[in-house]
Amino acid sequence: MTDLITILGPTASGKTAIAVRLARQIGAEIISADSRQVYRRMNLGTGKDIDEYGEIPYHLIDICEPGTRYNLFAYQRDFLAAYEDIRRRGRRVILCGGSGLYLESILRGYRLSPVPQNDALRRSLEGKTLGELTEILSSYKSLHNTTDIDTPQRAVRAIEIEEYYRRTPVDRRPFPALTSLTFGVDIDRETRRRRISDRLRARLDAGMLDEVRALLAEGIAPDDLIYYGLEYKYLTLCATGAMSRDEMFRQLETAIHQFAKRQMTYFRGMERRGVPIRWLRPEAFAQLENI
Repeated sequence: MTDLITILGPTASGKTAIAVRLARQIGAEIISADSRQVYRRMNLGTGKDIDEYGEIPYHLIDICEPGTRYNLFAYQRDFLAAYEDIRRRGRRVILCGGSGLYLESILRGYRLSPVPQNDALRRSLEGKTLGELTEILSSYKSLHNTTDIDTPQRAVRAIEIEEYYRRTPVDRRPFPALTSLTFGVDIDRETRRRRISDRLRARLDAGMLDEVRALLAEGIAPDDLIYYGLEYKYLTLCATGAMSRDEMFRQLETAIHQFAKRQMTYFRGMERRGVPIRWLRPEAFAQLENI
């Protein structure tokens, strides 16, 4: 038996519902691999769909306050705490999500150390465009993780991390080698696009823009919400009057479609880097036995 089962896939592929059904079948709990669902009160914009979990325990959702900057090091730390707790209680573990870097850090056992903020470096990067920051970052590494360049703030942080590892000897913490049976949700492009558009309309109707307005009213800075990208970037621009609702919808819809495509590109890259993924159509998961 493997240490865990992983269910991954692009946004709107239905992976949460699949993971919940499987968890009921095998007596498992679910650890989320979503870089934004860690934030409290960011529900519609991150697509938490908490009701889908029912009685199944879930972990690493709603663990941080909006406006903070969760990171990969913290995710590995929190994953291990949740994993060890679940296993001590004799339950199995399902890792489920679409944040490729978070998934790969577990499946390939990344060894990381926390990276402090470099104020001098940040000052030197002030005023640079996203294109200029992307060029600087590409001088450090190949840009497999395109979420690093979604916004200037993310690009600056990525450069900061790379600069730290280049110049600082690091005693890297150990990370256990976990075995995983990894499944990818194989959903065709047209179905994925339709689901993305339908879900976006439904979440806007459910009050996604009001969710962002409420976060701003708490005193969270617009730039801090824009940092989270996708929904929070465009909804914040709309809520602050920088973009009309129609323009917001058109640009956000396009951005989510592009994001889903980048997710699939990242998952294919994970396969090339040694993570075996068994791709199944959504209906085929119901036929899994003895896993």
